[in-house]
Amino acid sequence: MAISQENVKLIFGLKVRQLRLEKGLSFAELSKQTGLSASYLNEIEKGKKYPKIEKINKLSETLEVSFDDLVSLQLSKKLAPLGELLQSNLFKELPLELFGIEPAHLLDLLSNAPAKLGAFLSTLIEISRNYGLRVESLYLNMLRSFQEMHDNYFESIEESVEAFRSQFFQEVSYPYTFQQLEEILKSEYHYQVLPKGLEHQQELKPLRSMTIPGENPQLLMNPKLTESQKLFTMAKELGYQTLKLNPRPFTSSWISVNSFEEVLNNYKASYFACALALPEKAIIEDLRKFLSEPQFNADLLLNILENYQCTPEMLMHRMTNLLPKVFGIKELFFLRFSTSNEETFKLTKEMHLSGLHNPHGTALDQHYCRRWASIEILKELRNQENSEDDGVKCKVQRSQYVNSENEYLIISLAKPSNKNIGQNSSVSIGLLITPVMKRKVKFHNDPVIPIRIVNETCETCPLYDCQERAAPAHVYEEKQQLNAMKKAVDLLTRQ
Repeated sequence: MAISQENVKLIFGLKVRQLRLEKGLSFAELSKQTGLSASYLNEIEKGKKYPKIEKINKLSETLEVSFDDLVSLQLSKKLAPLGELLQSNLFKELPLELFGIEPAHLLDLLSNAPAKLGAFLSTLIEISRNYGLRVESLYLNMLRSFQEMHDNYFESIEESVEAFRSQFFQEVSYPYTFQQLEEILKSEYHYQVLPKGLEHQQELKPLRSMTIPGENPQLLMNPKLTESQKLFTMAKELGYQTLKLNPRPFTSSWISVNSFEEVLNNYKASYFACALALPEKAIIEDLRKFLSEPQFNADLLLNILENYQCTPEMLMHRMTNLLPKVFGIKELFFLRFSTSNEETFKLTKEMHLSGLHNPHGTALDQHYCRRWASIEILKELRNQENSEDDGVKCKVQRSQYVNSENEYLIISLAKPSNKNIGQNSSVSIGLLITPVMKRKVKFHNDPVIPIRIVNETCETCPLYDCQERAAPAHVYEEKQQLNAMKKAVDLLTRQ
């Protein structure tokens, strides 16, 4: 595998640092013996400088190692995990600068305890193997962390959306039509839009869309898409082009994930599409009206969907952009659950702002609590499968967690999915009930809103009288048994 020049410098610097420390030399002492300045040596060890041959010779003589060993990319046994980390080009794949981290500083920190680091990295690798964690899972978790760092609000994208709107739409009117967005894709970016492009592609039946790149890109769409889904698909494509996002995925669902940058660009294009469909100034006023009602008014929320011709997921995502930034409600989470039958509910998307709130996607094969509004609304959808009512459903709930002081106001939306496009899904936003939240959300204590005691999964839940239980509480029982054993051992060994 080819190694970048930056990583070659980092490996060389690590070796010089290790050899210097093994000999107990300070920078000043090594400087005196080699004739190289202490500042220059410091730059070498940080991976910022790579010395010329004559200087490497001086270092090898002083450190008592051959020239070939010093310039080799092989590291000692203690530093081997760092070498593997660098040779995997992980630092190239993970944009550490987005998180304010410089690779040299990170390696400098890690190399202070290489043996412990080796054990730590080996443990992480083993955990990832045992639990089947994939690279894309890592990238998606990184994306969530990136969103949380910025409260899921990105001013530069908001500004790009406003500039786009000013350029192509003279009048402030929503929603935009299919024809308007199609015309911009065609005239500005030379697209060919094929609304039925995936009609005969059996292998691609689950996809909503696919883009074929080139001088004249083709946007192939699933003919079963709703009008809102069509608008989002084209707006997202406009996001890729307007923001000049590359690399990017070319399918609406992840088939393979090649880099974190690809995942990040996909998110930015989706952000653009949501912000275009739900303009910041207009939607803020609508949300302010909704939140200021003394009683929960589902019709107001559903009217927003109708007025802007957006999907429930777009609206919920937009709320996660603006509630923290504009209303100061930062303790919140977003969830998307999907199901294909009465027994299986999968958490397919999540985001947590200001800390990790339950539920989250680490329950593996456990059964998520059936008392959540997110799952109850999906069960209600299934019971209405044969009815003619295919409108968006709304459910609200106050969830109090077992053995916790945390209480959340949960708002869930769900709409029956076309069977040709995928599973039924619900999207929910959970607001931690805090003094700030109470001031901003006037209906937080509406007596009509049901209050339910919930837990994360059935397997970890102590509520034995739960009528909705889908699995025995074996994880909870094992934990209780272990605690009892610990107490017994403590009593017997107490002096």
